[in-house]
Amino acid sequence: MTGRKAAGREAAAVVLRVDRDRCAGSGMCVLTAPGVFDQDAGDGRVLLLDARPPAGPAATAAREAAGLCPAGAIAVRAAPAPDR
Repeated sequence: MTGRKAAGREAAAVVLRVDRDRCAGSGMCVLTAPGVFDQDAGDGRVLLLDARPPAGPAATAAREAAGLCPAGAIAVRAAPAPDR
């Protein structure tokens, strides 16, 4: 999802999973969603700061980061609906 597409609507809440073994350390995720991802200072691989970013800009950025990951190390799925 590009920024232009995301600007008109907010993404729903998501659940993220990262595969550090698959991560190439490119840092695209950190540049795209710095509140959600970071890089390990030792090996440069992804660190997941927020596995459940709420609906809105953080979820939008997380989805975009997953799409940009050259190693395909980020999995995104819709968060379950909250209990009422």
